[in-house]
Amino acid sequence: MPSQQIRAFVNLSSGSGEAAREALDGVGVFDVAPCVPEHLDRQIERAVREGAERVVVAGGDGTVAKAAAALVGKETALAVVPGGTLNHFAKDHGIPRDPVKAAELSANGATTTTDVATVNGRVFLNTSSVGAYVVFVRARERLERRFGYRLATVIAALRLLGRIRAFTVEMELDGQPRRYQSALVFVGVGERELQLPSVGGLAENGRRGLHVIVVRGGTWARLVAAGLVAVFRGNDAVKRERLADSFVVDACRIVMRRRRGRVAVDGEIVEMSSPLDYRIERDALRLVVPPADAHDE
Repeated sequence: MPSQQIRAFVNLSSGSGEAAREALDGVGVFDVAPCVPEHLDRQIERAVREGAERVVVAGGDGTVAKAAAALVGKETALAVVPGGTLNHFAKDHGIPRDPVKAAELSANGATTTTDVATVNGRVFLNTSSVGAYVVFVRARERLERRFGYRLATVIAALRLLGRIRAFTVEMELDGQPRRYQSALVFVGVGERELQLPSVGGLAENGRRGLHVIVVRGGTWARLVAAGLVAVFRGNDAVKRERLADSFVVDACRIVMRRRRGRVAVDGEIVEMSSPLDYRIERDALRLVVPPADAHDE
């Protein structure tokens, strides 16, 4: 495929940005340019207008999500060279972490379609959460520079004791409305695994849709119990012990206690207006993936 039909953008501030650029240059078919996530949508929109058939993005989950949002509903396909810490989206779709292999796949891989989700119109690819987890992450980030990651984690968890507030979760199941009061909700794109070592990844043979996990009640002890059971024993154990309910739906709504609140979206914390409307968008993104008969080594 000629270089003008494959445009590549590299977030050089990501962990392996330089290695990704070298790998893309080595393949020899890419028009490679640096990017920052704040301006990536404009760069991609220009590439699409100029006729790019594929857009390659090298960076972490946040950079990839920004690129995906610009390509939803377009004929131009997204290719990914993972460059972050977790790289959930790339891993879920069998995209190799090695930058050389990922660059080669970006040029030669097959094109398929995949689902994305939106919350109040904002696209996300992996997970979103509302409630206690967001409060915990914000507190930990503020404390980490002063106390280090581990101690900041403990202090942030203890601070949750007096700050847990329940909110309303609404959805429709089998044609009937359901309503919950909860202090913590996770929403995944596709059915997600909660148990180690695959926490947050797509469940094997999982169902398509929004995977909504609602922790029952709003006490600190229940939140901790649900988290421990999920991590060590998995989704089914959480449901059996009635610590949380888990559903795969097409849409759900979360009504926060205040007019505006903070929401975690693909690892980034953003402020949004209540209510939060979540929706699945099926086959909305064209994605470059390994051929069906390929195996990542």
